[in-house]
Amino acid sequence: MEAIGTNEVVMRPVLEGASVRGAGVGFDNFVRRGTTVEMKAFTGVTGDQGGFAVPREIDATIDRTLKAISPIRSIANVVKVGSAGYRKLVTTGGTPSGWAAETDARPGTATPVFTEIAPPSGELYANPSASQAMLDDASFDVEAWLADEIATEFAKAEGAAFVSGSGVNRPRGFLLSPTAIAADPTRAFGTLQYLPSGAAADFGANPQERLIDLVQSLRSPYRQGASFVMNAATLARIRKFKTSDGAFVWQPSLAAGQPATLLGYPVVEAEDMPDIAANALAIAFGNFKAGYLIAERTETAILRDPYSNKPFVNFYATKRIGGCVSNSEAIKLMKFATA
Repeated sequence: MEAIGTNEVVMRPVLEGASVRGAGVGFDNFVRRGTTVEMKAFTGVTGDQGGFAVPREIDATIDRTLKAISPIRSIANVVKVGSAGYRKLVTTGGTPSGWAAETDARPGTATPVFTEIAPPSGELYANPSASQAMLDDASFDVEAWLADEIATEFAKAEGAAFVSGSGVNRPRGFLLSPTAIAADPTRAFGTLQYLPSGAAADFGANPQERLIDLVQSLRSPYRQGASFVMNAATLARIRKFKTSDGAFVWQPSLAAGQPATLLGYPVVEAEDMPDIAANALAIAFGNFKAGYLIAERTETAILRDPYSNKPFVNFYATKRIGGCVSNSEAIKLMKFATA
């Protein structure tokens, strides 16, 4: 429709190509002729149609399977040393004394006996590598990630050594110390006392009483700050124990940040402890601050070496650490045996 002058109107047909496309035009064309829309838009589905231009995105946080890290370090006595030749002196027997009247003679008394403790040590090391291109192009901090992985693996390795290390180029675990059933006054220094569970490869009758005997075998000065150490499988068994009136021996924590207790003492869950089996030393109870010594030279050191193995960058990590039982009266063990 076109206006001419002021009063005349000329009607002309509207061309299809000039028509205004409404909401139903696409559907109308589909009904009449099939689809008339050509799919030419860039998409990220096919590489040559735009997919190459779409950057691949990965999560900046890399998940990993959690490692079971032994917590012995958190309850032991950790000292920083300046050399591998660390020694510790321990007195045994104390200083004898005696009573005397006002005018009696004062004969000499025995002097204390010194015992030298030399924790076996070794050097943990790791030497992973990454190409320089990987370090340059990765979307996350590869170096920081490697450092964290090394620290986690070191913690796992040293935790296992504190429990069952052989003492050859590594710490000697407290379970590798000599054991005897003899009580403190008659047992040789350096030998841990064990109490039998009452049955081979299991708890005997009245297992709660066996646990009480284990606690009371530790002398009173050491019980201040003592804790149980066992793995999850052993703990699962003990959590089901009940007293004669039906109450659980295990007491869950009532406050955030406070550990659950067994017979009033905290329980440290260490996966490096053995399972319940014949002659297994599956439960430890003691004051590990007084009983186990960890001597470490320095913190973990990492050397970045881009020269030795080009085009790879090596990350050489080392940690020198030792450990052993320092007071054999401060740790008691339960042996799953009849005697």
